[in-house]
Order: sequence, then structure tokens, then C-alpha cells
Amino acid sequence: MNVIKTEIPDVLIFEPKVFGDERGFFFESFNQKVFEEAVGRKVEFVQDNHSKSCKGFYAGCIIS
Repeated sequence: MNVIKTEIPDVLIFEPKVFGDERGFFFESFNQKVFEEAVGRKVEFVQDNHSKSCKGFYAGCIIS
């Protein structure tokens, strides 16, 4: 994730790395560690991801 400072004090832009191909895309839209390092304080929200699979693509099962 790229953190961009702006001309407005205390306003940051968090630009995610998007991984995509013909099957769809995935990106991490929030990461607690990156956010806390950028703003200098603790937060409770841990992580948020987004993904999209195109029609006809089966991603499989993940078991943990």
C-alpha cells in the first residue's frame, strides 16, 4: 500500500496495490499496521480486502 501525503495537514491518501488479470482482481484496501505507522496512533480495524472473479472462473476452496 502506498501512503501519499497531501497539501492539507493530516490528510493522507492510501493507494492500494491492485493485483488483476483476466480472472478478476484482488486488493487489500486497509491494513492496520500500515495505517497506524502512517497516522502515528492505534486503531481497532485490522484489515479489509476486495476481490472480483469474472464469470466462468472458479477460485477454489481455502480451508484454514
